[in-house]
Amino acid sequence: MTTPQAYTNVIDLTHVIKEDMPVYPGTEAPIIEQGTTVAKEGFAEKRLTFFSHIGTHMDAPAHIFDGKKTLDALPASTFTGAACIIDVSGVETITLDLLKQHEERIAQCDFVLFSSGHETLWGTDTYFSPFPTLNEEAATWLTQQNLKGLGIDAISFDTMDVTRLFIHEILLGSGMVLIENLKNLSQITEPIFTFVALPLNILESDGSPIRAIAMLP
Repeated sequence: MTTPQAYTNVIDLTHVIKEDMPVYPGTEAPIIEQGTTVAKEGFAEKRLTFFSHIGTHMDAPAHIFDGKKTLDALPASTFTGAACIIDVSGVETITLDLLKQHEERIAQCDFVLFSSGHETLWGTDTYFSPFPTLNEEAATWLTQQNLKGLGIDAISFDTMDVTRLFIHEILLGSGMVLIENLKNLSQITEPIFTFVALPLNILESDGSPIRAIAMLP
């Protein structure tokens, strides 16, 4: 019998969903209401109203393309695998030359997560200030690396001043998933680790909030 892998450290990579959280410009903030209470009904329930791309969340190919895969149409194995972190703090543009420095690790991974340090600005107006983004050449190269997905600790894979999500188009057009608004990436020092990012199983979902974790031996 094979002994399951033992994990001694599990790091939460997920921001808390709350009404005053940062949301992408044009997206309405979530509404969290008390539907029932223990005192009145004998049990407590929340009424939740929010868009599918809030907080730490996952983009499906259907986020950008009509007729492409939704999250519920993807196998559960899509949402977990080996991951590595690439430090892009202080970088304006994530280039192919930068990625090539980590090519050996990327080849061993299902997910590549970019740590920019932008997570420290979460909850402030400056969270929407410029953050590192992939250029077209780097994005195209990543689609050729047999990856399940990419993640970043910022609000988008495109810059905030674009009118068309061109980098999203390149990445999601390849069939991978994208994860935005991660946190605590700087706490992970292992070169490769187990990553889990589980979306809600919503019918025909173009995206979903997730609970993302890093599982370390």
